Amino acid sequence: MTRERILERIVNCGVIAVVRLSSSSQLERVADAIREGGVDVIEFTMTTPGALRMIEETASRLGDAVLLGAGTVLDRETARACIMAGAQFVVSPILDFPSIEVCHRYDKVAIPGTFTPTELLRAWEAGADLVKVFPASCLGPRFIKDVLAPLPQVRLVPTGGVSKENAGEYIRAGAVAVAVGSELVNNKLVQQGNFAQLTENARALVEAVRSARAAGV
Repeated sequence: MTRERILERIVNCGVIAVVRLSSSSQLERVADAIREGGVDVIEFTMTTPGALRMIEETASRLGDAVLLGAGTVLDRETARACIMAGAQFVVSPILDFPSIEVCHRYDKVAIPGTFTPTELLRAWEAGADLVKVFPASCLGPRFIKDVLAPLPQVRLVPTGGVSKENAGEYIRAGAVAVAVGSELVNNKLVQQGNFAQLTENARALVEAVRSARAAGV
């Protein structure tokens, strides 16, 4: 899959599911539940034990049915390892220029983390395909709207504190997609085996994004 196609798929979905669990044993079931709810873009964080192995196994089992990415990537070595395991996009909580370079070398999407307008612009100028705003909970939808006034070319993905209640606000403010963690994949629900609720969470977020986009037309 080309970088352009990966990027298109992320933006079309509008929701990146951030999966951060204490154990890798349920990751594939989580991926199935979220996909059923309409979210087929899933980020497995490197803080999950065995994340590289799970990316490889899930990519092999699900193929193109799910677009898999790697999160909490802090350096170029980890970025390359994730791509070799099957990650189609790489997400970081920080702005690491070598990681962006590695992603593009392998024709994958780079989503570095930023917080200030200066970081946003530097990430974009370095070739970031999308720019993660983290932690978005400290800034809110108004920040997205305000920073896009002088920097309308930057494609932002707020992360941290995004929920079905405020996802639409971020989209209306100008975000091209949102990344959602515990509000979508709740550890307690996973431990209980309540995968049906994960599916419902995904549906609610997809609908929030769809409605916000429709309202902005």
